[in-house]
Amino acid sequence: MFTNNDINFEALKRKAYNGRWATLEDGIIPLTAADPDFRTAPEIEQGIIEYLKDGYLSYGPFSGLPEFKKGVADHFNQEKHGSFSPENILAVNSAAQGMSLIASYVLNPGDEAIILDPVDFLFKKSVETAGGKVMLCPIDTATGEIDFEKLVSLISSKTKLISICNPHNPLGKVYSKDVLVQVAEIAAAHDLWVMSDEIWSDIIYDNKSFYTYSSVSEKARKKSFTVYGFSKSFGIAGLRIGAVLCHDQDILEDFTEKSNFNSTIEGISTLSQIAGSVALERAKPWYKEFLTHLQSNRDLAFKLLSRSEIVTPNLPEATFVLFPKIKNGMTSDEFAQHVLTHGKVAIVPGSERWFGKGAEGHIRICFSTSQEILEEGINRIITSF
Repeated sequence: MFTNNDINFEALKRKAYNGRWATLEDGIIPLTAADPDFRTAPEIEQGIIEYLKDGYLSYGPFSGLPEFKKGVADHFNQEKHGSFSPENILAVNSAAQGMSLIASYVLNPGDEAIILDPVDFLFKKSVETAGGKVMLCPIDTATGEIDFEKLVSLISSKTKLISICNPHNPLGKVYSKDVLVQVAEIAAAHDLWVMSDEIWSDIIYDNKSFYTYSSVSEKARKKSFTVYGFSKSFGIAGLRIGAVLCHDQDILEDFTEKSNFNSTIEGISTLSQIAGSVALERAKPWYKEFLTHLQSNRDLAFKLLSRSEIVTPNLPEATFVLFPKIKNGMTSDEFAQHVLTHGKVAIVPGSERWFGKGAEGHIRICFSTSQEILEEGINRIITSF
């Protein structure tokens, strides 16, 4: 199901944007945006078709279809040690939108938010869009460990939010229950909000346990939001579907109202919600095969890169990206440009633009493709020097 023969390259060249096949010259292999090269699960395709058969595409409930909200709550409760009810779920048009809405809800202009460094650029963007000021908390790029001493030192009277990325993009770190409890203790001591971006929480390897942030303690339940999406685990990025989860019903209702989800100003496509509902209800067998394939690809990529003289790879516990450290003295941008020019492979540089200051000296390689494409791409990277 996940071989080179299962990839429709003509379709990708028409449809796969965001730095991927549709945006690059022929002959270039994109190991860039975290989006699978494989078509989505047949169950999801079928679910959309079934929903369309009676010809009605009416308004849905503003906060989300009941089956969608129940599906997300059940998924978190069964797979991520959650304790959510369907009422704790708000359908949003992506994890990215969820992050932006939360920042706008929590922050007033001039307020400060602490984010990890490095981390995906959307954390910084959502804070700055809300008029907030970003405070960077360094994490160890080899281990993913958070510098808690530095984190506490960053807290001031202007601090309102701590944002975490779990599992972490681009390091692939899964934060343990103990680490999350520590975040919750610090947040509670200073009366701060916490946002946990958990879009990668389905892509976890070696049967490692995952704890959704709000489940780890009573303090974590309070003043926290969780963000989730379907683009990574089910390959439906173009449908723009995600969820915001919050245990405090009064807070979620206020958040829903202030985010304009109590009217037709906002609200999510019912087709997208059906895709998400069907994914969680019927496409788990497909997803589990995909996860097995990804773990095999992770191991292959790590093995190939470990033999090279140009980078030191990491072995991610989660996600389908690696974040190797450059060994030959090039900057991240120089390395990525060299590989594109001489190896015909597109990768993401670990530059401040994409991941923050702490990412410099690294590159990010996405491996959610076939083994053949991945092997060819990595061999091209290595032999381009």
